[in-house]
Amino acid sequence: MTERLIILDRDGVINEDSDEYIKTLDEWIPIPGSLEAIGKLSSAGWEVVVATNQSGIGRGLYSVETMHAMHRRLIELIAPFGGQIAGVYYCPHTPDQKCDCRKPKDGMFREIAARYGRERLDGVPMVGDSLRDLQAGMPLGCQPYLVLTGKGAVTFLKGAHDGSELPPGTRVRVSLAAVAQELCS
Repeated sequence: MTERLIILDRDGVINEDSDEYIKTLDEWIPIPGSLEAIGKLSSAGWEVVVATNQSGIGRGLYSVETMHAMHRRLIELIAPFGGQIAGVYYCPHTPDQKCDCRKPKDGMFREIAARYGRERLDGVPMVGDSLRDLQAGMPLGCQPYLVLTGKGAVTFLKGAHDGSELPPGTRVRVSLAAVAQELCS
């Protein structure tokens, strides 16, 4: 069991996000500094896991094979920085399918905990750019980090204006690179 586990959302944290979905390998574009951040985390002994909603699969916008090609590209691009991905967990369902794995539900996080022989993920950093990313890790005790990349700035500003609150103890950082800097210092 690793003590240094970190869970990352994908779109908006590692790569650019789009309201039109990331449907092709050409649309999968790393956020500046994210690849180096994963390398920094891996080199410092963190086991990096990705947990991502991918409803574009359920909507028929792209295939599971296309998504896997994006993840292979990620693995290729982080390798020169010493980066490794220990696992990718994804939900292919649309919201109306009412699954238990689509964030903000905690199904993917329960699966990650089981893989590491844990009942809970107390203190495990969960890095996301949306409220649902952070909410998914809360029942298992994750430490939420909101990054301002992707939809993160809108998530942060919306919470300030409409009274919705980020989960207790949420740490707000400018990017995944800033999170890696903090955790590796």
